[in-house]
Amino acid sequence: MATDHLEIERKYDAPESLRLPDLHDLPGVAVVAQPVEHQLEATYYDTADLRLANQRITMRRRTGGADEGWHLKLPTSDGEREELGRPLGEPDEVPEQLARLVRVHVRDRELAPVARVSNRRVVHRLLDADRRPLADVSDDHVRAESLGEQGGTSAWREIEVELVDGGPEVLDAVGERLKAGGAVPGPSASKLARALGDRLESPRPAAEGGLSPTAPAGEAVRAHLRQQVSQLKEWDPKARRDEPDAVHKMRVATRRLRSALATFRPLLDRTVTEPSRDELKWLGGVLGAPRDAEVMRERLRNALDAEPAELVLGGVARRIDVDLNRRHQKAHNELLRALDGDRYFRLLDALDALVADPPFTGGAAQPARDVLPRRVAKTWQRVRERVAEAKAASHPEQRARQLHEVRKAAKRARYAAESVADLFGRPAKRFAKRMENVQEVLGEHQDSFVLRDQLRQMGVQAHLAGENAFTFGRLHGLEQARADRAEGEFAPAWRAARRKKLRRWLQ
Repeated sequence: MATDHLEIERKYDAPESLRLPDLHDLPGVAVVAQPVEHQLEATYYDTADLRLANQRITMRRRTGGADEGWHLKLPTSDGEREELGRPLGEPDEVPEQLARLVRVHVRDRELAPVARVSNRRVVHRLLDADRRPLADVSDDHVRAESLGEQGGTSAWREIEVELVDGGPEVLDAVGERLKAGGAVPGPSASKLARALGDRLESPRPAAEGGLSPTAPAGEAVRAHLRQQVSQLKEWDPKARRDEPDAVHKMRVATRRLRSALATFRPLLDRTVTEPSRDELKWLGGVLGAPRDAEVMRERLRNALDAEPAELVLGGVARRIDVDLNRRHQKAHNELLRALDGDRYFRLLDALDALVADPPFTGGAAQPARDVLPRRVAKTWQRVRERVAEAKAASHPEQRARQLHEVRKAAKRARYAAESVADLFGRPAKRFAKRMENVQEVLGEHQDSFVLRDQLRQMGVQAHLAGENAFTFGRLHGLEQARADRAEGEFAPAWRAARRKKLRRWLQ
């Protein structure tokens, strides 16, 4: 059986002489169930260079215990770990469902055994007065073997406290009782990390005090690029599972990366970065197809739900769902193929190399305050130019296209300001917010432009199928009105965005 859950636990080192303290009288605990002993045997899989372990990811096949099978543990943004399980299957055959979720790190490298862990575990389950399980306290006696040329063996005892249905106060109470008895917080987040020891990379130290306007401009650019590459990788497995908003978040990280490489062009060797910009554009397009279908379906269903029942004629909802669900599924399948392909893997390799050793030019060594505001100012100038082109457009369709270009330019200016907001504070944030307002107003305009074409196609298909197409025409008219309102809102949004005081920090 497949199992997925959020793993919330704490680990403690314990000397062999430690006796497990009494846990019956902890707050909320009514009963400590009879202890259950398991013999657990686990084989851990990774690449030869430990790409998963270095990202705090574990992939194992474990026999013994109630949850024997394959387990994948992925770190979450709040410091916990998500655990996904699949049936035991055959040794050395990593389930494709799990392998796909780590492909952003593994890419086209082989997953093979890197460690074996044998664990005699005694589980003490804490129950409340209603016999509801609060937490499991597992007393583990561990023997581990690190495989390969640098391998070795080790042994230790640890006590693991994992929540079941209880709250964090249970973790705190058990932890205090264990520490009072002589246990100490464990040195490693996982048994695998402890087994591998110094084969793992040392964690990158956080920058003390953060960056400042006097720091080299290149340091700020590198920090931003690293953050966006990390975001792209974090959302990759979620996008593969088609989790809500995951494709959108991954697409945003892709766009921010591409925008940053354009904004900070003079600080980077373009012969290195431009190929990556081209590939990021490709990836953004692949991500855009399922996202656009998802957005269109939600927007059309909301518009349809707001209509009086007597104005909804024919199978409008069914056609919207069937057409856009089919489009979304097809686009998501194409996305999965792209994310499993060599082109994507090589892009990831290039991005890793970019943040590891950025190809800086001489300008990157100058103070950030002397360089970065000028780069944001360039994006502002681009917005002004696109607005002038939109005002000069004589045909409605031409104006619509030009307004879309304004929107893209405003988005780049917003991203540029947000990328340096930690350095320049409130002025950068206010500028970014005004650019975001312009972007959102014109986003409504562009969405309506695309949706009207979709509604026209659906209306034609309904008519040809002998259905009543009235409602599709009505929705088309409502979208036209929505676009007109958005265009009307653009003028005040632009007036607010071009105020000189918003740009004083760019001088």
